[in-house]
Amino acid sequence: MSTYSELIAEKQPSLRKKALAVKVGDQLLDLFREAPNGETGDGYKVVTFDTDEGKMLFWHSSAHILAQAVRRIWPDAKFDDGPALMSGPGHFYYDIYLEHKISEEDFARIEAEVEKIVSENHTISRRVLAKSDALAHFQSQAEQFKVAIIEKLPESAEISLYSQGDFEDLCRGPHVPSTGVFGAFKLTAISGAYWKGDASNPMLQRIYGVSFPDNKMLKSYIQRLEEAKKRDHRKLGKELELFHIEPTTPGMVYWHPKGYTIYTELQSYIRRKLALRNYQELHTPTIADKTLWEKSGHWEVFRENMFFTESEEKIFAVKPMNCPCHVTVFNQGLKSYRDLPLRLAEFGSCHRNEPSGTLHGLMRVRAFTQDDAHIFCTEEQIQEEVANFIDLVREVYTDFGFNDILVKLSTRPEKRVGTDENWDRAEKALEVALDTKKLDWELNPGEGAFYGPKIEFSLRDCLDRVWQCGTIQVDFSMPGRLGAEYVASDGSRKTPVMLHRAVFGSLERFIGILIEEYAGKFPVWLSPIQVSILSVNEEVNDYSKEIEKLLKENGFRVELNISSDKIGYKIREWTQKKINYAVVLGAREKDGRELAVRERGEQETKSFQIQEFIDLLKSQLK
Repeated sequence: MSTYSELIAEKQPSLRKKALAVKVGDQLLDLFREAPNGETGDGYKVVTFDTDEGKMLFWHSSAHILAQAVRRIWPDAKFDDGPALMSGPGHFYYDIYLEHKISEEDFARIEAEVEKIVSENHTISRRVLAKSDALAHFQSQAEQFKVAIIEKLPESAEISLYSQGDFEDLCRGPHVPSTGVFGAFKLTAISGAYWKGDASNPMLQRIYGVSFPDNKMLKSYIQRLEEAKKRDHRKLGKELELFHIEPTTPGMVYWHPKGYTIYTELQSYIRRKLALRNYQELHTPTIADKTLWEKSGHWEVFRENMFFTESEEKIFAVKPMNCPCHVTVFNQGLKSYRDLPLRLAEFGSCHRNEPSGTLHGLMRVRAFTQDDAHIFCTEEQIQEEVANFIDLVREVYTDFGFNDILVKLSTRPEKRVGTDENWDRAEKALEVALDTKKLDWELNPGEGAFYGPKIEFSLRDCLDRVWQCGTIQVDFSMPGRLGAEYVASDGSRKTPVMLHRAVFGSLERFIGILIEEYAGKFPVWLSPIQVSILSVNEEVNDYSKEIEKLLKENGFRVELNISSDKIGYKIREWTQKKINYAVVLGAREKDGRELAVRERGEQETKSFQIQEFIDLLKSQLK
């Protein structure tokens, strides 16, 4: 097999930007070969930038170049972690411990050093050390954060280090073949982040950046970034009076009336979908004795993410998930195989103790509501239930205008419950279901829930950002741990399989996604206010109130503005609120029993008969 240098030397710079790495068998290697995406005749798989795998590879390698540039400028810098990102304020970041406080004024200096590293075109190489040798290596350099990472690895771990010129870093890889493949690089943000998200730990400096194979792609990204700032759900949430979050309740949402209208409309929407599919809705307590969480496995695996309270010398946990409570409902009364599949749904209020540094508006919260459901079924019913859920996810996302759905199969994590045999069966069941539905999907090793593997459904929005929302998980473990049984056809007692599933994921996050996808311009059925009635003068106030009453009687959400402000000001205010329709009423409209209607985004005002406009709204709601 050729070496890095030999492979890179054969290629022109333009080709180096197309192919990023290759794969032999299941192992990604840092080699280079010109070929289209997919397996080649000699066992290589080329990864290119136009794939998610290629982007993550490219951006993670970019984080190492950022760290190398920072080390050159500030030699005393110490490094923690530098992951790639598919969404957020950058494509990657690196957490750095440094006495010098980095500001945006330093960005140009760092970017200039990055350009030098790219122009030097260092070959990126990998070496492997035993755990003891890796510890000694980073202890000698006083890299305390790297030492902490290595100490948690098993003694038998194969620990890899990647070097590029004068810089070497701990990393499992893979990486691009050389630093010369980067055509465009820009730093985007700087923030503070406590080590491991714990305020008792040192404060690190988190530098975000973006990178691309060429400047044209960077320019396009910057344009999308500017658009994203305009669409930021936190900004629009305040402007449109949808929600706010208080410092006294971090990560917990105060829904204002308009925002709560969207919230309840989503609930009503998904309720209609579930009713057609024979789900039964229930409601379970918010806290439960720790013994329930011990039996379910949460206490062992998920405890650090849970909130607790005490009463009468007993410890209670605020539920981070709904599943143990749904098993408790299943256990009330003996079930038969004829009762299966049993589909139990809940808009379950959950709380998770997320680190404060990770909280982000509606996208990452501590208190949230899931459109949760658990399907209790036999092993033979798994395929049909998963297939039906896939159809539901497609239908729902299409209704909201999302047509690009990314699918991943996430398999067993290191911290898990259940036997390997059960995990094998569960993973195989999901794989077969995906292939039966002829879906393109990607393997996501080690990222399953602690109780079972899962299919993750992610949406790509209008700004090319990816958001993970829906999921379905196969669980062979928790029902048995909590004593769930049913009577099989032969009279024996068997443990049901439990499918955990959600379409939106959390209502909070899905609403945040919708605010940004629609830029606050919601479709009629979802809009907090659908029609704004604007009076030209006080002589038509009574007629305006009459129209308001009539529209409300027909089920529409209406705002009445009969203030003394001039009509031009009222129209500007209506535009800023992004309401679907403005009904402007003056003397002519009153005398003719008509409506002057302007649609959001349009300059032309059209005349409608009252019933004609009502029929128009009803047709849009359908």
